[in-house]
Amino acid sequence: MLPQFDQFQKFGKDNADAALKTFGAVSKSAQAIAVESADFAKKSFEQSTATLEKLVSAKTLDKAFEIQADYARQAYEGFVAQATRMGELYAGFVRETLKPMEAAVSRGAATVAR
Repeated sequence: MLPQFDQFQKFGKDNADAALKTFGAVSKSAQAIAVESADFAKKSFEQSTATLEKLVSAKTLDKAFEIQADYARQAYEGFVAQATRMGELYAGFVRETLKPMEAAVSRGAATVAR
């Protein structure tokens, strides 16, 4: 009976270790996502402000349309790039979060099989 208790205790410790590693991965990934989001918001605001300044100083309607079209193109390209980057960050987030749990589950399954 004592060896089974030791195995159960080791299994509990392994799960606690996996939970701590998972928390660390979640924290690190969430921080990276927040920084990326803040950087994009700042860059987007600066781009919008610069475009507004150009629009105000435009001398002709054609020039204003050109400035607006250029802004729309840049905003779209920036959004697509940001969406791709955020997708990569979230995929990494899931991958890193599940990695410690996968190891704990495989160790636990091996322990139970014995």
